[in-house]
Amino acid sequence: MRGSTAVRLALGGPERDDEDVATFVFDGDCSFCTACANFIIRWIPTRAEVVPWQRADLTALNLTQAEAEDAVQWVEPGRRTLAGPEAVSALLRSSRWYWKPFGWLLAVPPVRALAWPAYRLIARNRHRMPGGTAACRISS
Repeated sequence: MRGSTAVRLALGGPERDDEDVATFVFDGDCSFCTACANFIIRWIPTRAEVVPWQRADLTALNLTQAEAEDAVQWVEPGRRTLAGPEAVSALLRSSRWYWKPFGWLLAVPPVRALAWPAYRLIARNRHRMPGGTAACRISS
């Protein structure tokens, strides 16, 4: 039932009370980001709640709006908050065995160093990506 919980949260439903649950925060105003989040919900089973930052309690997550607008975020109680490809890596590592190797690969320092410029390139051009709209455009 994890998927139904994530979908409910993504649509603004009630939050869970689990203190140890991780949260993956994305930009719900961006169609491309929402399409990616829907892919995660459908195909990448994770223990994390997948939620748009616009519907998240950023204060409770110890995030600022600027951080949430800048990149996806992985918030896990008792751990350092991760952003961008590091957040994606944590999400993949929290999933089933067949996704974990991709998460671990993305965590390797040389790969991670290359992933950040790629992430920024995609973020700057997300309005041009499949599913993207003019609302997805971010200021550089």
